[in-house]
Amino acid sequence: MWIADNWKDYEVLDASGGEKLERWGDYILIRPDPQVIWSTPRGHRAWSGPNGHYHRSDRGGGEWEFFQLPKQWQIHYQSLTFNLKPFSFKHTGLFPEQAANWDWFSEKIRNAKRPIKVLNLFAYTGGATLAAAEAGANVTHVDASKGMVAWAKENAASSGLSDKPIRWLVDDCVKFVEREIRRGNHYDAVIMDPPSYGRGPKGEIWKIEDSIHPLIKLCAGILSDEPLFFLVNSYTTGLAPAVLTYMLSTELKKYGGAVASQEIGLPVSRTGLCLPCGASGRLAVGAGPRCRWERPSWARPPPSAWTECPAWGLPGRWWGPGWHRPLPLPSAGRAGAVSAVSCQRKWNRRHSAEPRGGPPPVPGDGPDRRIHPPSAG
Repeated sequence: MWIADNWKDYEVLDASGGEKLERWGDYILIRPDPQVIWSTPRGHRAWSGPNGHYHRSDRGGGEWEFFQLPKQWQIHYQSLTFNLKPFSFKHTGLFPEQAANWDWFSEKIRNAKRPIKVLNLFAYTGGATLAAAEAGANVTHVDASKGMVAWAKENAASSGLSDKPIRWLVDDCVKFVEREIRRGNHYDAVIMDPPSYGRGPKGEIWKIEDSIHPLIKLCAGILSDEPLFFLVNSYTTGLAPAVLTYMLSTELKKYGGAVASQEIGLPVSRTGLCLPCGASGRLAVGAGPRCRWERPSWARPPPSAWTECPAWGLPGRWWGPGWHRPLPLPSAGRAGAVSAVSCQRKWNRRHSAEPRGGPPPVPGDGPDRRIHPPSAG
């Protein structure tokens, strides 16, 4: 599980009986959470004195009950500032568990050492937009709700990011991507946080079970030749992490890199356990060249040309399951290019019983024989 454990202005104090007890800055809220199926003793004293309590209705929806809670207040995450406003269906305008993803892709953007263009779809109130912009990216923020885009702009102003290169768009996300493909525009990274169900500005219906895979496939067409990452979030029970991994691995395999999916969660202060809050799927392509098979085995490059596989490199003196020439992937239709995952699997099958580094290359030993490093000893 990827855990958002760097918050200072937010914490889950306790969770029991279908509800979670949270501290948002100076204020305590009680909100329903479908993951909290346990009924443990409510030992935290804040259960008896919240500033706001969202009561779920048996007929669907619910309503807020407030106790000395302002209409709007702010909390901070590192250098970012968010304006909170409790509104319909228990929400406050922020999903704190997403900080685990903000930290991940912010580091990748800072380490890229090149201009990065990020597309944020279903961008809500702009948490990911602000994190990417603060890290140095040019961001296109797209959401179908005019009110949410306005709220995101408020957050950007409060965070001192109004002058950053952020393009704010109220649009249907699918139609926007289709237009960007026709225009020939490309992005180095895509973030999407689709709702389970929603409507576009003209009444377009979105159901995640029917639409998420076609959208991932569509977005593959707007990635640049050297993408940095792809991030998909899901709060739908049927979309388990393994499902996200499968979709990303099949639709984005030509970019190489490593795909990983996990639950995302928040630590619970009273118990020391973690509350699951959804799932995220990540493709990390990395800054290094893509790996490929050496063809043929006797064409060993000089040591100065060797590089470690960006997805499977290991620390220490040994750089991974094999050495890779820093060459681009061959053009379409030519043999010899595989993803880092396939490269790892093939090496494991061939050399699972061999020591680290494997044997020296044998001239003429097949067109896909790996070039191995010399002994690491």
